[in-house]
Amino acid sequence: MSEDKDAKTEEPTSKRLGKARSEGNIPQSQEVKSVVMLIGALIVVGILGPWVASDLTQYLRVFLERPETISLDNDAVGPLFLQILWRVSVLLAFPMFVLVIAAFIGSVGQVGLAYTPKKISPNLENISPIAGFRRLFSLQSLVEAGKSVVKIVIISVMVGALIIPAMDSPDWLMGQDIRSTLKDIHELIVMILFLVILVMGALAAVDFIYQNWSHKEKLKMSKQEVKDEHKEAEGDPKVKGKIRQLRLERHRHRMIAAVQKASVIITNPTHFAVALQYDVDKMAAPVVVAKGVDFLAKRMRQVAEAHDVPIVENPPLARALHAAVEVDQEIPAEHYKAVAEVIGYVMRLKGTRAN
Repeated sequence: MSEDKDAKTEEPTSKRLGKARSEGNIPQSQEVKSVVMLIGALIVVGILGPWVASDLTQYLRVFLERPETISLDNDAVGPLFLQILWRVSVLLAFPMFVLVIAAFIGSVGQVGLAYTPKKISPNLENISPIAGFRRLFSLQSLVEAGKSVVKIVIISVMVGALIIPAMDSPDWLMGQDIRSTLKDIHELIVMILFLVILVMGALAAVDFIYQNWSHKEKLKMSKQEVKDEHKEAEGDPKVKGKIRQLRLERHRHRMIAAVQKASVIITNPTHFAVALQYDVDKMAAPVVVAKGVDFLAKRMRQVAEAHDVPIVENPPLARALHAAVEVDQEIPAEHYKAVAEVIGYVMRLKGTRAN
């Protein structure tokens, strides 16, 4: 019974997933990041590479073709070096920007923007040799090692199948100018990157599914944990019942206190009681200041008798007001006539007593 109760068989709730995310425990696939970075590299090498190489070649040609024109005295070397460094930095800035954007997309594209300060807070377990040893020989580490071996084997086979035929006949590099040779090498590099992206893309798709599955498996909950979380979120029924009881008691005390200042109590005579207050100079219509049934109705009658509040028996009116009007609300227009008769009777009664 205890094992069944503690078994992690339930899917993690949204609250548990949210808590894990806030702590930085978010499923991420390193393979997806690698693929996006490789796509960025393909864009840089395939599209931006020729443009950067051409521009850089044109700029450095003067240093290769006419080196005698370059001044190498102490006053000229410093500015010349800074000029070259600036030019190269400008040419490489956009390719580097593409790679940075690729790295950002590879990370944020999987998990979205997440602020997880706990992830970067100091943790002694991260520097513990015992914890490190456990991580080294954990199932996760074995899976990562297996993926690395599979990647290396598949990529090596595919790249070898592309390069080996060319190496068997090296004449393709002979008898052509340097531009054609560089173009062929560039096309070969682009083809290799494309094949690597295809292989890595397939592995990344599998790894992404595995990482999300593994993440949910680790966060699975027992039936008791789900119940406890539900109680915490909704509130313990016993506590909620106690709070509701306290609120009801306070509400009753307020109504009993209001009975003392009521103008009249209309009763059933025993099952219902409705207390009305009316001030002709301040109120547009009588207001129900208290109402109750059975025990509370009896208590209202007792308080009314103790404080000389008139009690009028009118079963139909008492039932109608109890059902239609909430406490602290004015009576509706359809009851004006019946209530006016009661109020008139109470005023005449008070007038008679005064005389």
